[in-house]
Amino acid sequence: MPSTPRPLRKLGFLTIGLFDGDDPRAGHESTLEIIELGERLGFDSAWLRHRHLQYGISSPVAVLAAATQRTSRIHLGTAVTPLGWENPLRLAEDWATVDLLSGGRLNPGVSVGPPMQYEHVKDALYPDTADAEDFSYERVRRLLDFVRGKSASDFSGVQGFEVFSDRVQPHSPGLGRRMWYGGGSLSSARWAGEHGMNFLTSSVVKAEESEDFAEIQLSHVRAFRAAHPDGDAARVSQGLVVVPTDSATPAQRAKYEEYAAKRLPRTASPQGPARMMFAPDYVGTSEEIAERLHAHAAYREIDEVAFALPFTFDHEDYVQILTDMATHLGPALGWKPGSEG
Repeated sequence: MPSTPRPLRKLGFLTIGLFDGDDPRAGHESTLEIIELGERLGFDSAWLRHRHLQYGISSPVAVLAAATQRTSRIHLGTAVTPLGWENPLRLAEDWATVDLLSGGRLNPGVSVGPPMQYEHVKDALYPDTADAEDFSYERVRRLLDFVRGKSASDFSGVQGFEVFSDRVQPHSPGLGRRMWYGGGSLSSARWAGEHGMNFLTSSVVKAEESEDFAEIQLSHVRAFRAAHPDGDAARVSQGLVVVPTDSATPAQRAKYEEYAAKRLPRTASPQGPARMMFAPDYVGTSEEIAERLHAHAAYREIDEVAFALPFTFDHEDYVQILTDMATHLGPALGWKPGSEG
C-alpha cells in the first residue's frame, strides 16, 4: 500500500441524528449514545449535521451541550451550521457557552447561502426582512468577529445595578481558532483561508476546473492553504461516506452495498445547474477502504477526517461501523486513538 505524505492524525465521524417524528427523544438519545461510544473508542471528534424542518437534529448546539456533560475528551463539532438560519450575535453567545461547558472542545463548522427551501420558509423565518437578509460571506465575518471578541455594542460599563460588556459574553478565548468553514468551491476555500478559519471538505464539491472529484477536492485544499496564514499547516478535515464491513453481519453488508449502489449513479457526472459532484461511498473491509483512500489525491494531503455515517441506518449499524473504524480502519491508516487537541 502506498504511503501518504500526511499520516492520519485525527479520526472523527459525522452523523445527522435521525429521529422518528412520533418519538423524537429516542433518536436524540441514540445520537448522544453514539457520541459517548465514539469517545470510548478513542475517536478525536464527533460532528453533527444541521437540519431544519426535517427529521434530523435541528439544534446541534443543544445536543452538543448535553454531550459536553457525558464526555470529557472527544471534540464536538457541527458540519455544518447553515448561517442563513442564524443570528450571528446570538449564535456566538451559544457557542461560547457550550465551548466553556466542554472545556474547550467545541469545533463549530458553518456555511453560507440562502436557507434550503427559502421560498417556502422565508415568511416564517424573516417575516419583515426576508428580501434584505445578507446570506454572503459577510454573515460569517460578523460571526467570527463576535466569537473572537470584537465589539458587539458601543456601550460598556455600569447602568444602575447592571454591568454591561461591549463584547459577547461569555467569551471563550480559544474558540476563534476552532472555527471551521464547510466549502465546496474554490472561492469558499480561498475565503476560509484568508480569514484564518479551518476548512471542512465533504463528499460534495462544485465542478469548476475538472469533473474528477478527487482532483477538484485537491484543488480546494491547496487553494485554502495557499490563502491561509499558516500555509501547509492550516487544518483541513475531509468528510467522505465510509462504511467498513469487517465485523458486519451478512445482512448488514448487503444493506450497506445496496445503499452505496443506489447512490453511485449520481457520482458519474456533475449534477444540476450548480454542477455539483458527489463522491462515491466507500464500502468494504478496512483494508480495501484504506487502499482506496491512500490512492485518493485529496486524502493524501490531509491528516484529519470526519467520516460521514449514512443517515438512514439503524443504531446497531452505527455501533458496528464506528467500532470497525476505530479498531480496524483507523490503524490501517496509521491512526492511534485518543490524541488531544
